[in-house]
Amino acid sequence: MPNYRRSNIAGGTYFFTVNSFRRRPILTAESLRHALRMAIQNTRLTHPFEIDAWVLLPDHLHCIWTLPEGDVNFSVRWSMIKRMVSQTCADDFGVEDLSASRTQRNESSIWQRRFWEHQIRDDNDFASHVDYIHWNPVKHGLVKRARGWPHSTFHRYVEQGLLAPEWGISADVDGAFGE
Repeated sequence: MPNYRRSNIAGGTYFFTVNSFRRRPILTAESLRHALRMAIQNTRLTHPFEIDAWVLLPDHLHCIWTLPEGDVNFSVRWSMIKRMVSQTCADDFGVEDLSASRTQRNESSIWQRRFWEHQIRDDNDFASHVDYIHWNPVKHGLVKRARGWPHSTFHRYVEQGLLAPEWGISADVDGAFGE
């Protein structure tokens, strides 16, 4: 079994990408969004973390979390969240042809097995990842401007005065994130 190297800075801030199984466009379905919201709330009761930025797209999500001082265990949090969502939504989003490996591991057909993480290094790294998160629906052609995507912390950033409502119009930042 591969030994994946994960960052382990206690109390750190991390950027994550989590994909749906086979990149199925199911994550923005109302029932799944509700289950995800509840799973996050329940997980935060026993394993707190701050959500600094978030975007939920049909087949993947990006987010930035800050863990409490002295805590490094983001993998447990993702495991809990994925499991709760899978248990809640199994009947609605199941797949008939799961591999023997997924069946043996008792995995669902909602989430890709792994996730990608990056430890945020400094304020500039944080700002560029927040921008990437809020720009992602525009990048994927889902909307023409960031404010048009409802499943994003972009709206919270605008309310807090951290971003202008017109930030993220495709002509303004086209190519700014290496796409």
